Amino acid sequence: MQRRKTKILQVGDVKIGGNHPIVVQSMCNTKTADVHKTAAQIDALAAAGCEIARLAVLDEDDAAAIKALRKGSKIPLVADIHFDYRLALTAIESGVDKVRINPGNIGSCERVSAVAAAAKAAGVPIRIGINTGSLDAESLAQFGSATPEALVHSALTNVALLEDCGFSDIAVSIKASSVVKTIEANCLFASQTDYPLHLGVTEAGLPEMGSIKSAIGIGSLLAQGIGDTIRVSLTDDPVAEIPAAINILRALSLREYVEVISCPSCGRCRVDLIAVANKVNKSVAAIQKNCKVAVMGCAVNGPGEARDADVGIAGGVGEFLLFKKGEIIGKYPEDKAVELLLSEIIAL
Repeated sequence: MQRRKTKILQVGDVKIGGNHPIVVQSMCNTKTADVHKTAAQIDALAAAGCEIARLAVLDEDDAAAIKALRKGSKIPLVADIHFDYRLALTAIESGVDKVRINPGNIGSCERVSAVAAAAKAAGVPIRIGINTGSLDAESLAQFGSATPEALVHSALTNVALLEDCGFSDIAVSIKASSVVKTIEANCLFASQTDYPLHLGVTEAGLPEMGSIKSAIGIGSLLAQGIGDTIRVSLTDDPVAEIPAAINILRALSLREYVEVISCPSCGRCRVDLIAVANKVNKSVAAIQKNCKVAVMGCAVNGPGEARDADVGIAGGVGEFLLFKKGEIIGKYPEDKAVELLLSEIIAL
């Protein structure tokens, strides 16, 4: 796929946009002013692979707490602010790496200008967040409802507010709970500007369905080269969002990993395929290299169907064939197959 060419933004020590890797984000669900709990959650997110964490800033205590949190954080922090522009100013003074606002809901042009000036002086980018649930009245009146066109109109209007203040270090997110609407709106926006896009399906729901909706919405856009950062929004512990996001990137070959392909179990299988596949998957989780490994249940789905795999095994009766690039290199008992397969993976 060919990435959409976008403006590059510096968020702490992370670059987003251009040809830089897609960045995984999440949002803490703690009270930001509770520095101990929030810092612990930021650390847990970072350990899981999160690269930017967003913090809710509801009052001055939250905004002021960013100073201590920023000192201890291994990843950049974003202040999420609505309505009160003064909180954005305090967050910037406290050293936040990025601010997420909707310029249209923080008041007069003077207030927007004050935030833009402070952000520009500090080298802090601003993300404009547009959601179907909080669309401005003017866009709703013009388009009748929160259509993709209305969402993009609102985003471009808010971008213009910052541009009029001489500010252009802007990222944009356009989210809906509808997968189709999210895709359509982001495609439309991407065709009109070069500002980087943060992708997500908002209010995606509980993990099972939320992960699927996010994979389709985010994945469809990434497959078209659209998107610079992502968040999988789940009704769950924020840490649970990270593996879901990383796996979307892996599925599109946007992150290095050992890809384990395995066939569905069926009546031809004479080995414990499910247990073997799980063991292989767990064993390769920490290996950082791009390769494809096949765990197949029988000779029918073995070297032939998995010939594009770098290495693999195919079940027989209590044994496995070991193969490379479709060529059989040995036959081994079931209890030895995984160990030998792992040795071949490491040697690749």
